[in-house]
Amino acid sequence: MERLLYEVKRVVVGQDRFLERVLVALLAQGHLLVEGVPGLAKTLTVKTLARAVRGSFKRIQFTPDLVPSDLIGTRIYNQKTGEFSTALGPVFANLVLADEINRAPAKVQSALLEVMQERQVTIAGETHRVPDPFVVMATQNPIETEGTYPLPEAQVDRFMMKVLVDYPSEEEEFVIAQRVTGPAVEIDAVADTFALAALQRECREVYVDPSLIQYAVKLVAATRTPARYELPDLARLLTYGASPRATIGMIEGARALALLAGRRYALPEDVAGMVADVMRHRLVLSYEALAEGVSADAIVQRVMKRIAPPDKPLAAGRFDGSAGA
Repeated sequence: MERLLYEVKRVVVGQDRFLERVLVALLAQGHLLVEGVPGLAKTLTVKTLARAVRGSFKRIQFTPDLVPSDLIGTRIYNQKTGEFSTALGPVFANLVLADEINRAPAKVQSALLEVMQERQVTIAGETHRVPDPFVVMATQNPIETEGTYPLPEAQVDRFMMKVLVDYPSEEEEFVIAQRVTGPAVEIDAVADTFALAALQRECREVYVDPSLIQYAVKLVAATRTPARYELPDLARLLTYGASPRATIGMIEGARALALLAGRRYALPEDVAGMVADVMRHRLVLSYEALAEGVSADAIVQRVMKRIAPPDKPLAAGRFDGSAGA
């Protein structure tokens, strides 16, 4: 994974947190929702990563006139043979970039979210599985509201994380200008999809202590019943709290962060590091919160201050690598 990150960093300048979250999504087999203004290397990052792992990459530009068959594929009639054949759509790739997903109507969005969940599509009664590994990264443009179709809260929940991408610093932008206007950088493939699948299996074997799972459960439960956790003022700011997918996302993400750090066990800081990205898109804010300008991130920070993480359940010298340790 270090070699993979090194190759991507040869092309992409800065955006360290974003790159880390993309690797977490790859290892945890989750999908990523990215929000940021145009020109912040979102497409370049995924395309470069696909080259580095010898994976297939497809980019879908979402527009209002798109239909579901433009994504998943359709049946085509051949006049010469008099038979129908299936033409598979662009979702059949290891890394799929859904650019500006909020520009397509609900029917198209739901088609993409279905394949994200089921990892298969059905065309004319035939089931076709997407390649493995399969990760979708969808982008949203926050600066335009005309001609957009915001994702419903229930559908946004399918994304493991929502990552906010910000502008680069002046120093990073200087390096970006140098690289883009200079000679093209050739990316070396440092792994393949079989190695990535093996890493995903290894990630599932990272040990997570029950106290960390309980910590994640409490964080999520505090958004549903804040009064129970001595946060009664949050009740008027939240219409709905996070779903059980948030708890699962925290644990899976913590495993991936631990593996990236070279550990076979997760620590409290791994879980805490995933909370904001996993929860921010799952909280349904009330009109009162929107009127007062309270963000989901601000609510998450208040919950984290109230609920303390557990003591480190494992020390490096005491862990023997077995699930029963």
